[in-house]
Amino acid sequence: MKKIAHSLYRFSSSWTGTIIIVLLLIFFVAQSFVIPSGSMKRTLLIGDFLFAKKFAYGVTIPELPWVGLKLLPDFRGDGHLIDGPRPKREDIVIFYVPKDRKTHFVKRCVAVGGDEILFYANHLLIHFHEGDDYIRTHYPARKIVKALGKLWVVNPYMDKYPGIQYKPEYNGNSFDMLLYRANEVDMKPVLVPELKIPVYSLGGVPVNAFYKKVEPDHYYMIGDNRDNSEDSRFWGSVPYSLIIGQPWVIYFSIEYRSYERVMYGRGGGRDHQALSAVCGTLPLESKECEAAWNRHRFSVRWDRVGRNIERFQFEIPKDD
Repeated sequence: MKKIAHSLYRFSSSWTGTIIIVLLLIFFVAQSFVIPSGSMKRTLLIGDFLFAKKFAYGVTIPELPWVGLKLLPDFRGDGHLIDGPRPKREDIVIFYVPKDRKTHFVKRCVAVGGDEILFYANHLLIHFHEGDDYIRTHYPARKIVKALGKLWVVNPYMDKYPGIQYKPEYNGNSFDMLLYRANEVDMKPVLVPELKIPVYSLGGVPVNAFYKKVEPDHYYMIGDNRDNSEDSRFWGSVPYSLIIGQPWVIYFSIEYRSYERVMYGRGGGRDHQALSAVCGTLPLESKECEAAWNRHRFSVRWDRVGRNIERFQFEIPKDD
């Protein structure tokens, strides 16, 4: 036994052993990711560096980091070497976006297979596939509406997770964007008579909401920053085969965006909310505000470092 332990120690101390051990950890245990966009603000911020649990939803097929090269065939046809638990409603999940199957996205799972969704301005309504009795048991009457012959829960997660918000960084909101792109988005435009909300015309057809029933073993992913998030509403449900893992812990966080990016969205990430938190009463377009932001840029968010995301997401976030 001592010989085996000594041999393992020598192997792990070598360059080859170290590289193999690191790759095994990345393949099967934890992998580093950085939040590149503001779609999960204010729960996760641009510049958050985090470790993800690769084993949260089974063992994915290993691939070389940064290259995306799969090292083994997809024997099971579901993107995993070993089957595992499926994402649950409310989970924050890392996955490959279906439209290219290469880019990593991080969103919140709002619905699972069999659930039905209605969406209109600032309102996400879900009919959970467990049925009306389940909804009555688990949600207060103030959050339940009846439409299309069944019960729906209105914004079921907003009370629980303070980071979920509707605050567009442009003229309009994500419902307007769905209307504008109605022919290319995942959700179907519908008219729900029970909803006493404005009715629009799409090609002469009255519409006041968008509808989706999630496919079996698929998961509907929507960013907490709902009006500034391109997500399943636009490109569809995420199959289990594209699920990677779950955010685990933030190990570093830094504000690196330029003034031009947060002010005008150049390069993505327009964020007047963060800019206002730094500039206070200064006009956002002023040179004084730009100077204040440049002094703030590259500051480390020490209050986020070392935080477990599972608990962190329940806290009331800061504006920046």
